[in-house]
Amino acid sequence: MAAKTPYSVHPAVAYVQSILANLESTSGKRLEAWVRLVQAQGPKEAAQRRTWLKAQGLGTNQAALVAERSVGQKAMAFDDTEAGYLRAAEEYVEGQYTGKKAALRPLYETLLAAGLAAGPEAKACPCKTFVPLFRKHVFAQLKPSTTSRIDVGLALGDPGKVKGGTRLVETGGFAKKDRITHRIEVTKPSDVDGTLKRWLVAAYDREG
Repeated sequence: MAAKTPYSVHPAVAYVQSILANLESTSGKRLEAWVRLVQAQGPKEAAQRRTWLKAQGLGTNQAALVAERSVGQKAMAFDDTEAGYLRAAEEYVEGQYTGKKAALRPLYETLLAAGLAAGPEAKACPCKTFVPLFRKHVFAQLKPSTTSRIDVGLALGDPGKVKGGTRLVETGGFAKKDRITHRIEVTKPSDVDGTLKRWLVAAYDREG
């Protein structure tokens, strides 16, 4: 029996898989055929191969995926199977909390539990350097910023409409049209308190 994981499959997995599944019907060739063609006739560098593949009629995303596969790369496992992504997800988190940041792992687990408790549709889908929390879209993220601190990013929208205390820091993300607009710095378990949990719920509810 497979070990239970707190993580869910990143939405990008299904997106990339749909591109690959439809490649033959939209372009006339399967992935493997395009890979052989660009390896035999195209340039050597992945970036140049993307341009070459687009000139053969592939779309931007199709060309990028074929070029990555042609040089032995995968898009952060997002073009792998669901099981492959979930294995990678565990590895991403291990990588984030290793070495001098290993001591933050228990604090991360506490924050992860709080994030997943924000609502019944909350899910965690790790990336290489941080763990985003999704509802329909990302509503929060957990990122080890230093050897002694994890930043909880929050998608709260227009700072002018958010009345927070001194712990809630604007990231400048709203002006840049980023999802994450605020953050709370967490250095110890007692920081994962009612205030932080209420902000996680507020961010989750905005995605309803």
